[in-house]
Amino acid sequence: MAIPAIISGIAEPLLSITDTAIVGNIKINSVEALAAVGIAGSFISAIVWILAQTRSAISAIIAQYLGANKIKNILKLPAQIIIINLLLSLFIYIVTIFFVEEIFELYNAKGLVLEQSVSYYKIRALGLPLTLFTFSVFGVFRGMQNTFWPMIISIVGALLNVGLDFILVFGIDGIIPALHVEGAAWASIIAQAVMAILALILMLKKTPFSIKFSLPFHPEIKRLLSLSFNLIIRTIALNIALYMANAYATKYGTNYIAAQTIAFQIWLFFAFFIDGYSSVGNIMSGKLLGEKNYQKIWQLSKQLNKYTFIISLLLGITCFIFYFPIGRIFTHDNEVLDLFYGIFWIVILMQPINAVAFVFDGIFKGLAEAVVLRNTLLIATFVGFIPALLIGDLLNLKLYAIWIAFTVWMILRGGILVVLFKRKIIK
Repeated sequence: MAIPAIISGIAEPLLSITDTAIVGNIKINSVEALAAVGIAGSFISAIVWILAQTRSAISAIIAQYLGANKIKNILKLPAQIIIINLLLSLFIYIVTIFFVEEIFELYNAKGLVLEQSVSYYKIRALGLPLTLFTFSVFGVFRGMQNTFWPMIISIVGALLNVGLDFILVFGIDGIIPALHVEGAAWASIIAQAVMAILALILMLKKTPFSIKFSLPFHPEIKRLLSLSFNLIIRTIALNIALYMANAYATKYGTNYIAAQTIAFQIWLFFAFFIDGYSSVGNIMSGKLLGEKNYQKIWQLSKQLNKYTFIISLLLGITCFIFYFPIGRIFTHDNEVLDLFYGIFWIVILMQPINAVAFVFDGIFKGLAEAVVLRNTLLIATFVGFIPALLIGDLLNLKLYAIWIAFTVWMILRGGILVVLFKRKIIK
């Protein structure tokens, strides 16, 4: 299950990292373009992560019913939550589009960076309903213990996005004009649309569920929304940390936010790579909970931690070997590269810590322990990340302050969940 989950999991960050790499190589105002995509992309990711928490809730509930051999009892549930997601994403798009300039000013964006951030967002955010629909379907497949079809959808979307990025950002002489930052946004929209269509077709063909909405609401909708609400609060806390990181980087200067964008996109790619095993924890722990098999949940946690630790070490070693070439993939601006190389080692050394945190994130989602996950993120953000960032800023550590804060954040996230998991499972 893990390998297809890894591939499907890295599709979304691959879209963003492709945009970052290609936009960073635009010949005109590349640093400003890189900063704009980083700021706007961060805000879009924040919205997606907040709304996509229903994916984990859907997955957990379906897996529990599958483990109890009662899947026929929830046939109406996925369609109901998908419709709720779509309506919510449309509402958020309409609201944010009227205040988009003010939103990015809160990130300390100004001038050309602000202008390009707004332009990128207005196009890219059109894909919010498409992304939320696809993520909801992925939750359905994961609940059914199937990571293969999400992988296929993600591969198609990622390959399409990469090809369209080159065509639309740089253009084709005499055929398609170079659209620069806007081209990257359109490439993502088209890829997301294709993924949503594939997700719809495969859900209808490969699962017992349909997208036909009917009332009354299923009795489980209350628990699903409760799980989703707590996970949303958790994700808001997560995005407060990400917002502050980008706002402070932008405050330090355009070169700083450009370097921060590269570092964060790589961190995000690694996070989603490792998160493939977290998805297995989400899928399997829910099913094992339905079977009331606590011993296997404990064994699952040990196996997943072993695999993710090895993966994180391999990723880290690879990055140290290609330390300098990796930076030049994204930009050739020497000032940006110097800033990036100064903090990239911290990003690499964080990976084993991230591995533990993400594995237990997934397991607790499968166990439907949304309150635990919510409280953990609140503590990690407000007791760990924010104080560490503010102290580092006072000491004028700049990007080092941001990544020291991220390290403290992840240590708390992983450490708290490990302690609570042992108390819950080992009785």
